Amino acid sequence: MVETIHPFYEDHRGAMEDAMRQRLDLAEAMLGEHVHPSGIDGIKQEVMAEFGIVLTQMPYVGGADSRMSDFFMRLLGFMAISRVLRRHGVALSVIGDIERETYKAQLLTVPEAERLASGRHFMSVENQAFLRKQAEKSHQEQFPEDFVYDFVEPGPDDTFEFGINYKACGFCKFAARHGDKDILPNICGLDFDAYATRGIHLDRTQTLAGGAAHCDFRFSRLPSGNGNGV
Repeated sequence: MVETIHPFYEDHRGAMEDAMRQRLDLAEAMLGEHVHPSGIDGIKQEVMAEFGIVLTQMPYVGGADSRMSDFFMRLLGFMAISRVLRRHGVALSVIGDIERETYKAQLLTVPEAERLASGRHFMSVENQAFLRKQAEKSHQEQFPEDFVYDFVEPGPDDTFEFGINYKACGFCKFAARHGDKDILPNICGLDFDAYATRGIHLDRTQTLAGGAAHCDFRFSRLPSGNGNGV
């Protein structure tokens, strides 16, 4: 049986493949520290082929109507990188380092003003209202492979502006279905730079992937002008 890509992802395939190629180019120097330089081109081709497989496995969770579709499109490509490097004997911790540094470098190719504007929008009252509605909608579990989460209001002694508790994780479900549980923590590790480069501090003390009952994301603003993920 020939596996197919959901039409929603097929429409975005070109952009996702371009992002993957950019990541692989940015990762080349780090790959050269762990893989013989003569084999890097072959690994990059292997990753793109594996990404083609990931695209057929990518679950549909509502397309443009769900904020989590963007998470799948931006991050599941790292599963392809992890799978290939694991097959080539690269240690999981090293794979995680390569992916985090590569993702941060890719994020920083976006102009700082644009990144910080995105961060301000994420932290805005309007977006918080949107997140509350999306959280409520997630509990309907319309799509079995989707995330389920709660919006968290800060208490009187809390220093964060708002939080999200993920009760079910689409990446965890994906990893369990496709034998990727050992490389799943690498996906979790990408979150901190994803927010920091937009001027947002993420505090998280536990994850579903680590065996906790939920992932506790807590968001606050970094000092003005700090969008370099440092």
